[in-house]
Amino acid sequence: MYHVRTTQLRCEIGAVVSRAEYAKERIVIERRGKPVAAVIPIEDLAALEELEDRLDVEEAERILADPNTEWVPWEEVQAKLKAAP
Repeated sequence: MYHVRTTQLRCEIGAVVSRAEYAKERIVIERRGKPVAAVIPIEDLAALEELEDRLDVEEAERILADPNTEWVPWEEVQAKLKAAP
């Protein structure tokens, strides 16, 4: 995995994007020696978003299946929101 400092990134942004796009490489961006962000291939982003969606569905199904979950009608929530300062 390639690491690049933020100061270096200013000069190399084109090369960094190309590495992610064509070499399918993940690039870690560092500031003061600490990882702060990453540039990843778009396919990796799509996979991450798909995984997040699946996890969200699993969590929703788990909550819906819990017999101890107390449901609040939407109208009640709206009324409380309108009454809030």
